[in-house]
Amino acid sequence: MNSNKTLKKAINIAIPFVLGGGILWWMYRDTDFHAMEETLLHEMNWGWMLFSLVFGITAQMFRGIRWKQTLEPMGEHPRLMDCIHAIFISYATSLVIPRSGELSRCGVLAKYDGVSFLKSLGTVVTERMIDSLLILFITFVVILSQVGIFTSFFDRTGTNLCDVLRGFTTTGYIVTAICLVITLLFLWLLMKRFTFMAKVKDMVNKVKEGILSLKGVEHKGLFTFYTLAIWGSYFLHYWITFLCFDFTSHLTFTVAIVSFIVGSISVIVPTPNGAGPWHFAVKTILILYGLADTDAVTFVLIVHTVQTALVPLLGIFSWVALALRPASSKQQTFNI
Repeated sequence: MNSNKTLKKAINIAIPFVLGGGILWWMYRDTDFHAMEETLLHEMNWGWMLFSLVFGITAQMFRGIRWKQTLEPMGEHPRLMDCIHAIFISYATSLVIPRSGELSRCGVLAKYDGVSFLKSLGTVVTERMIDSLLILFITFVVILSQVGIFTSFFDRTGTNLCDVLRGFTTTGYIVTAICLVITLLFLWLLMKRFTFMAKVKDMVNKVKEGILSLKGVEHKGLFTFYTLAIWGSYFLHYWITFLCFDFTSHLTFTVAIVSFIVGSISVIVPTPNGAGPWHFAVKTILILYGLADTDAVTFVLIVHTVQTALVPLLGIFSWVALALRPASSKQQTFNI
């Protein structure tokens, strides 16, 4: 029985890596990596790249600050830096097991601040809902202003908006179908896990309390500011990298926001930090706006690799910082 559970866990962990790795292999199977190395070492402006990382850090910090604000109406008052450390660790954890960060960050506060695991999990659900609504709104506005580009994007990736059933190219069909199946499988496993949790009434009530925590948040204007600051930082984290390369420095704000939105949506597919789906989606948009294919694939690989490298560094920093002090005497324990 235990061996079956272990096998299932191993498969669940392996699938995102296989999916992401498969898409990356398909994209870069004919790439001249020597030329890409030359771009990375001698042609890229590292000053702008390092500056972009600042906003990768502030995005996570604002998320930690906002999280503390949503916990306070329930009588939970974790240290601000612990909330930020928990966010840093959650992103690093998700690199190993995609989507596990939501659980790990709740576990950090349960251990070091005695925060109820289930209440904090409920606030995470609320955060995701708010973020999703914001992205959907921005996406709606962007699509209305760039209908032609999005139509071309769906055509190029195999989805013909005029005839969905017959509009798949061979390559687009394979990539899109695999991503869809993996996403549905992930959602099914997630729902199955929460269905199991729902059998325990106390668990449900605590999660529900966390979800409804937004109603009791003081200074909702500040909550709105933090939300906008999170996504503003994410966007700057991405947009500034256009200045790192001669072949992208001329691209406009419109190109940046469209590719950013498409990239943000693509990471719904559960791969480590969106590896694979993000590359494929952003590359396609950049090509539709006139960037050469070789430049587009170079851009997405270098930018994603460098910015992803920041995630484990922040996670290690926070793990060390928390390890240097004892856990809370009121620490909560909860196993899923």
